[in-house]
Amino acid sequence: MDPRWHQALYRTEGINSEGLEGHAYVPDGLNVKTSSPLNNHPGTNPEQLLSLSLSTCLEATLEAIERERQLPHISEVRVQVAFIGARAHYEFLVNAQIKVASVDFETAKSMTAEAERRCCVSQLLAGSKNYTVETVKEFSQSK
Repeated sequence: MDPRWHQALYRTEGINSEGLEGHAYVPDGLNVKTSSPLNNHPGTNPEQLLSLSLSTCLEATLEAIERERQLPHISEVRVQVAFIGARAHYEFLVNAQIKVASVDFETAKSMTAEAERRCCVSQLLAGSKNYTVETVKEFSQSK
């Protein structure tokens, strides 16, 4: 095991023993019903959880960047996740849109690039041809 595990600032564990149609949980914490995005059964799915994880991480990172630059916190992040592929080769497409309305567009692009580098979830996705991050003046509709 990587020795950095012993120096972690925070650790958690997610457990799923029921598959896509069931429940996933964090011991002594979150418990969610899960389902496939390809049916109308109640529950959340991996795509939704990924979009929430990435959008929250990027937004928290942007909030820190705004604070460091002594700017008010007004950034917003929207993350779209698409499930593509065919049997035995499924993939996610992930697109993050970042809007920082309180600054000029070039500064917003610089802040987006910094958030992309600093956000831990973004670091996990970095290098994937399926992951894009863009600075926007206005949000586009879900793709």
